[in-house]
Amino acid sequence: MTGGEGPDVLASVGANVRRLRAASGLSQSELATAAGLSRRTIVNLEAGSANVSLSSLDTIADALGATFVDLVLAPAATPERIDALLWRGNSDDSRAVLLGSAAAHHEGQLWVWSLGADDRYDANPDPAGWHEMVLVIAGRLRIESENGDVTLELGDHAVYSSAQQYAYVNAGSGVTRFVRVVLS
Repeated sequence: MTGGEGPDVLASVGANVRRLRAASGLSQSELATAAGLSRRTIVNLEAGSANVSLSSLDTIADALGATFVDLVLAPAATPERIDALLWRGNSDDSRAVLLGSAAAHHEGQLWVWSLGADDRYDANPDPAGWHEMVLVIAGRLRIESENGDVTLELGDHAVYSSAQQYAYVNAGSGVTRFVRVVLS
């Protein structure tokens, strides 16, 4: 988490690392060795004062038998709606925000979609365990599903099981564009 993420994220990461480390029965020194980091880094991370790289968090998660999301998820957040600023660059325009997460067992597919005015795409259910993540990059998108409809505005996202009947509907007057990630 390089450069300027908020103290709330650091506090959540610290608490999650401390909780997961204790649950795994590792000391701070043992975790540091397993992750290839210094004990001081683990101590500072658990105190909410360390600023480590995203790749170091991956390494720590692996050493704990956890996922990256397990480490960064705030207490009130869900994997479907994480919305955590995890990196800032030197410019105010440089930032990385983790929006959401879903488990994948086999494959991830990245798509760019567009729907013209009054258009829709009706999908058949995917196998159990499949998920989709959608991020609207232009227009408005309504996702109609058995679990309820949701309308996404520009910049909004959704994470949901695609093992159900669902449809994409252009909910605006112009072209709607969105990024779609399929996880199987």
